[in-house]
Amino acid sequence: MGIKFGRQTNFGYLTVPEDSKEPYPAEVEASLREDAAAIIARYPQARSALLPILHLIQSVDGYVTGRGITLCAELLDLTEAEVSGVATFYTQFKRHPNGEYTVGVCTNTLCAIMGGDEIWEAVSEYLGIGHDETTEDGKITLERIECNAACDYAPVVMTNWEFFDNQTPQSTIQLVDDLRAGNPVAPSRGPAQVRTFKEVSRVLAGFHDGLADEGVGAGPASLAGLEIAHEKGWEAPTGASWAAQADAPTTSGAAEGQAPGRPEVTPASPEAAAGTQAAPKATDPSDEASGPTAKDEDAVTDVDSAANETRDKVYEAGSTGDDGEEDTK
Repeated sequence: MGIKFGRQTNFGYLTVPEDSKEPYPAEVEASLREDAAAIIARYPQARSALLPILHLIQSVDGYVTGRGITLCAELLDLTEAEVSGVATFYTQFKRHPNGEYTVGVCTNTLCAIMGGDEIWEAVSEYLGIGHDETTEDGKITLERIECNAACDYAPVVMTNWEFFDNQTPQSTIQLVDDLRAGNPVAPSRGPAQVRTFKEVSRVLAGFHDGLADEGVGAGPASLAGLEIAHEKGWEAPTGASWAAQADAPTTSGAAEGQAPGRPEVTPASPEAAAGTQAAPKATDPSDEASGPTAKDEDAVTDVDSAANETRDKVYEAGSTGDDGEEDTK
C-alpha cells in the first residue's frame, strides 16, 4: 500500500485512496483481530467498540484506510457506510495519510490574542502547508485547533495531544524542526518524550503504554486557585454541610430575602433600594417578585426608568414591521 503525503484536496477529505483497500497481510490482520476482540469484550454491545477500534486501525495504518473500514464493519456487524459516517465525523480520525506528528496550533479566543494567530501563520508558511496537510517527508501534519483546553498557558501548541505551553512562533518552528530531525522532544507536561501518532493511537484504543503518570500533570497556573483555597482554608460545601448553609438564617452581610452567595436582586436588596439595579415586578398578586409586568431588567436603572421604556420599544420594533404589522420576512 503506497503512502502519499502532501497537500490534500477537498475530495481527499471525504474518500480514501483505492490502494488503501488492499487486504492486510495475514499476520497483521490476525494481530488486529486479536486486539479488536479484547476491545469488543469491554462493551455489552459490540458496536459500542467502534471508536477505539478506529483508533486501533490508525495505530497500524496511520489513518482510517479502506481495508480498516471493511474490517470494522465485519467485526461489529455494521455497514461500511455506518463506519465511514463515524470516521468522517470526528477530527481525530484521518481519511488520508497522517504525519508521524500532528502539530495543533490553538487559535481560539485567548490563544489568538496571546499570539496563536501569529504562531499559526509563521509555522504554516515555514512548513509550506495548511490546515490538516502533511509535509512531504510524512513527519508533520499541521492543524488549526479551536481549543487545546489549556487556556492558563496560552498560547498553546499540541503535538500528538501533548501540551507545549506559552509558545512563540520561534519556539514552535524549533519544535517542528526537532520533530523532523528525529530529536527527542519533551512536552511541557506529561511523558518525558512525545510519542508518534501511531503509538498514541494505540493508547487511545485502550492499550496503555504505562506513561500516564510520567512527568508533570498540572503546572503552577492550573493549581493557583487550589493553592489560594488551601491558604484561605476554603472548602467546597458538600452533603449535610451544604444543606445547613442553605437553610441558615440571613447573615449580617446579606440582604433580607437574599440567599447567601446568590447574586439575584430582590425588592429588599440594597441594589434595588439604592436604585442602582431594578428588581423584577410581580406577576403573582401574592408574590412581590413576579407579576404581569415583570421583566428581566438589563439596565442598571430604576424600574420605571425611561431607559427601560426605550428598551421595550426596541423589542417591539424587532417583532413588527415599520407599519406595526408582524414582520414575516
